[in-house]
Amino acid sequence: MMTYLHRYESPLGTILMEGDGEAVCALWFEGQGGVGSGPEAEPVPQGEEPAVFSQADRWLDAYFAGEDPGPVPPLRLEGTAFRRRVWEVLQTIPYGETVTYGQIARMLAEERGIERMSAQAVGGAVGHNPVSLMVPCHRVVGSKGELTGYAGGIERKAALLELERGAAATY
Repeated sequence: MMTYLHRYESPLGTILMEGDGEAVCALWFEGQGGVGSGPEAEPVPQGEEPAVFSQADRWLDAYFAGEDPGPVPPLRLEGTAFRRRVWEVLQTIPYGETVTYGQIARMLAEERGIERMSAQAVGGAVGHNPVSLMVPCHRVVGSKGELTGYAGGIERKAALLELERGAAATY
C-alpha cells in the first residue's frame, strides 16, 4: 500500500504526517526519535494531498488555536491488541485533562478481571503511540501528576497541556 508524507507547520515545530490516502497512520514532530516515515512514504505534490491530510490540517489548526478540535480524522493504528487498547483509552481522555499511567493500568486490569496491571506496561504502549496529538499521549502523567516521558520532548508536552488548559495552567 502506498503511503504519503505531509508536513504541517505548528507553533511547536514542524509536524510530519504519514497517511495511506484514507487515514492518518503516523504523526510526529520532526526530529522526534523512534518514529518516522518508512522508506516507501513519498511527499505529495502541493494541491494533490489526500483529503485526510486536509482534515488533519483543519484539526491541527483548531487545536493550536486553543480550541477543542473535536473528532480526529480517520486513523489507522497498527500495533498489538494491548497497545491498540491503550491507544483507545488515550482517545477517551477529555481535552484539557490528564490521567496517570496507574489509572489506565487499574482500568485495564478491572476490564480484564485481573487484580493488577503494570503501569510500566501501559507506559510502554503509550510510548509506542504512532499518532501523537490526535491520540493524546501527552495527557498521561506520572503518579503524582509529574510530566514524564514524551517522545516529542517534555517541553512540548508541557506546552501542549498548557495550551489545552489555558494560560492559568499549573503543574
